[in-house]
Amino acid sequence: MRLRSRRVRRAGLNVLGILVALVTLFPILWMVSTAFKPASEIYSLTPHPLPAHPTLGNFRSVIDGKVIGLPYWNFLKNSLFVTLASVIASTLIALLAAIAVARFRFRFRTSYLIMLLIVQMLPQQAMVIALFLDFRSLGLLDNLVGLILVYTAFSLPVTIWMLRNFVAAVPREMEEAAAIDGAGPMRIFWRILLPLVAPGLVATSVFAFIFAWNEFIFALTFLGTDTAKYTLPIYVTYFYGRGTVDWGSIMAASTLFTIPVMAFFLIVQRRMTNGLVTGAAVKG
Repeated sequence: MRLRSRRVRRAGLNVLGILVALVTLFPILWMVSTAFKPASEIYSLTPHPLPAHPTLGNFRSVIDGKVIGLPYWNFLKNSLFVTLASVIASTLIALLAAIAVARFRFRFRTSYLIMLLIVQMLPQQAMVIALFLDFRSLGLLDNLVGLILVYTAFSLPVTIWMLRNFVAAVPREMEEAAAIDGAGPMRIFWRILLPLVAPGLVATSVFAFIFAWNEFIFALTFLGTDTAKYTLPIYVTYFYGRGTVDWGSIMAASTLFTIPVMAFFLIVQRRMTNGLVTGAAVKG
């Protein structure tokens, strides 16, 4: 009886998991399907989940960039530059801050951690005007470097808190044993602390990447009228015309927009798993 109830429970959980997966994946399936549909099928009164006559015309219009006069690759280059620079900067700064907070005792340490949480509670849109005025006085408007600084600053509170937990989980005894064996601070950092904190670095990089890649408000406000420096989220909005919406191009642009995020996640997922296994083996 107990075995039967366990099987029923397991089957119910499997069915629930499949339903959740279908509900989650359906919008993605519809987006990709619509990207390959001609206009006649998109606006048909009898929608079909798969295109009857697939076409690449929507992708051509997105890649050619006729709607704005610049090719798709220009905006992809800008987004990749801003996102990768933000991820590297925020991860490096957060790692150093997390080590300082987790390993050292200093004055106002607790207040610093609390301030990180308070800053994270503030809505980012509420700081657009103030940051716009500051960046204008510094000459950082219409500049991708200014956008990198904003994305890095907004990613730091969460990344520092996440990395702090990973650093605190590393036993101090391992560092003390290495120091007794004659290892210096840099050798301890590179050979012991960094490999064990690597899964945390990957997790924080995923968060920073998604935030910088999808951000729209600050990019639109700070880049102004310099269309050559626009990022992909701004480029997608150009397919909303006055009174008309080019759904095929929007879905094609959205499909292309999600590919780098999925590729980045698949790459770091394997590294994250390997890092977790390695860290567990070292701790054991």
